[in-house]
Amino acid sequence: MTSPNTPTDTDAKTPVSDAEAAAAVSAAADSDGKQTLSPSDDELIARARAKDFAAFETLLGRYEDKVYRLAFRIVRNETDAKEILQETFVSIWRKLDTFKGDSQFGSWVYRIATNAALMRLRAQRRHPEVSTEELPIGYLDNYGQPMPAGENWSKRPDDQLQSSELRTHIQTAVDALPDIYRTVFIVRDVEGLSTEETAEALGISVPTVKTRLHRARIALRDAIGGYFDRP
Repeated sequence: MTSPNTPTDTDAKTPVSDAEAAAAVSAAADSDGKQTLSPSDDELIARARAKDFAAFETLLGRYEDKVYRLAFRIVRNETDAKEILQETFVSIWRKLDTFKGDSQFGSWVYRIATNAALMRLRAQRRHPEVSTEELPIGYLDNYGQPMPAGENWSKRPDDQLQSSELRTHIQTAVDALPDIYRTVFIVRDVEGLSTEETAEALGISVPTVKTRLHRARIALRDAIGGYFDRP
């Protein structure tokens, strides 16, 4: 006698054919692919241009942190940086059709964000306070005034190199730079973009970036040198 819990032949599932199994595997693979593959920026841009707001939000999500960080480093104010972030995203939406793809989309976004930050600074008539805490220790050696014979800044006491007085002196020197030099300095040396990326972000040529950065460094070198030359 068959137990009620014992499956019978009539309870057995109908065997799946090879064709049905292959179709199921293929469908699963397609489904997994759709879930794991992330659309490129170009794909999201095309969808956003077709008024796909979800695609636009995904696109912005990729650059939100970068834009905020750049804006904050320029204006040194959290509230202003957040407002610049929003202004940048509104500008991107309005100008998306003007993006031709001649440069990286990220560089185009950086340019819009940088312009928004600079406009805010000019409206407020103040300079950004660039945090010298973000500059590497070697910065003082790399850009300092040529040392007198027998003197080596790198061998000075760490507490002197890291003193608040010296950092305040550097801060003042950076703030005193003209806008065109200070902006290149912030994007290239503080934000850490390459020379080519800086050129794309600011909408200027690579030689112009090099020239302005060189002049900014010379000005800072002289200011730092003057600090160490004090009696």
